[in-house]
Amino acid sequence: MVLIEKILYSGNLTHACYDVVKNKGAGGVDGMSVKDLKLYLDKNRKYLTLLIRTGNYLPQPIRGKCIPKGNNKTRLLGIPTAVDRMLQQAVLRVIMPKYEYIFSNYSYGFRPSRNAHQAVFRSLSYINLGYNHIVDIDLKNFFDEVDHVLLLQILYRKIKCKATMCLIRRWLRVPIEIDGKLCKRRKGVPQGSPLSPLLSNIILNELDNKLVSKGLKFVRYADDFSIYCKSNWSARKTGNSTYLYLKNKLKLPVNLEKSGIRKPINYEILGYGFVPTYRKGEKGKYQLVVAKSKWATFKFKLKEVTRKTIPISFEERIQRINDIQRGWLNYFRYSNIHQRLKTIDGWLRNRLRYCIWHYWKKPEKRRRSLIRLGVECGTAYSWSRSRMGGWAVAQSPILGTTITLQRLKRRGYIPLIEMYQIVSKPTNRDSLFNQTHCV
Repeated sequence: MVLIEKILYSGNLTHACYDVVKNKGAGGVDGMSVKDLKLYLDKNRKYLTLLIRTGNYLPQPIRGKCIPKGNNKTRLLGIPTAVDRMLQQAVLRVIMPKYEYIFSNYSYGFRPSRNAHQAVFRSLSYINLGYNHIVDIDLKNFFDEVDHVLLLQILYRKIKCKATMCLIRRWLRVPIEIDGKLCKRRKGVPQGSPLSPLLSNIILNELDNKLVSKGLKFVRYADDFSIYCKSNWSARKTGNSTYLYLKNKLKLPVNLEKSGIRKPINYEILGYGFVPTYRKGEKGKYQLVVAKSKWATFKFKLKEVTRKTIPISFEERIQRINDIQRGWLNYFRYSNIHQRLKTIDGWLRNRLRYCIWHYWKKPEKRRRSLIRLGVECGTAYSWSRSRMGGWAVAQSPILGTTITLQRLKRRGYIPLIEMYQIVSKPTNRDSLFNQTHCV
């Protein structure tokens, strides 16, 4: 069967439609919601497939949207229409198996049964084996710099179908709408489309093959990659040759300011850092810690949710806090964070007490509330009329001994330490990927 026929097969399109609907996401320039996609497919399936078979299908422009990236920077996302997302998903379902088996074992991003934790553990294993000179290369705006001609040439090695290649080429060249204006695109793979992760892996697999042929130790997660060497001389040699290969062969610019040769203590990968362990019998070994920037981001998110002026109920506030904690701790559960969590947990409880104190607002309500919590009438009266600031009161014994941890837990709050113990329990899946990918 011709490749385009596999893509346009009724069952494949239906599954692709379900995938897009399940992933939700915003609509494109045509305003169609993903909720309306199934109805559209049922009505226009024959016409849509006919357009693609005859080469007359023209993708609609991509809607550009800037999202915060951190450090006061933004990242431009390209949001295709719901129909284009469905068709890209259909192509992805067919061509992904053609590439998955040829991808490097050192690549972990956007691949089935692989994740960031596996990449971090492989990096840790290299460092503990003595590969302590790390070539850290940062690709400058990778998704915006991919060369279309080169990418299509690489794709053609596996995809000989003219109709499929024509479809992918049109998706690559379709203009992007930014602030109501259409901008031409002559390079780059828009982040936000179902195909962009696979296309990025396909072009960077060329780099993987080059490094494997040289027998180098490396880890790649999407466009984040690092090479591990045993000496500074070999690291410099490897870094220079890799830079030239990226520049001359793959036509990808390197951010020289953020690239360089690192020692483990100055290196971070996917939010994790490395520090020496001082446990007996493990001299020269390293353990995982959370990068400073990730601690700051975590605390900022909690601070935003516990702002006293946010017009939400206390139960909804607690639910948001628990969701943030669960997601963050689930990702960083392999690092040494127990002591730091205790400090943040105490700060967070005071933030909640501050919210409660602000909610009581008027002195009389504060007095009655303190009495209900067991405070003597005279003490409750004096504290309710206190001129101390709300944050000072939240940290005072009057709220610490009344709005206790037990009372907060009854309202649904889960302390950070308890949440950490829940998410850090080892599973069969954890032990499996540790054995398979981290040796």
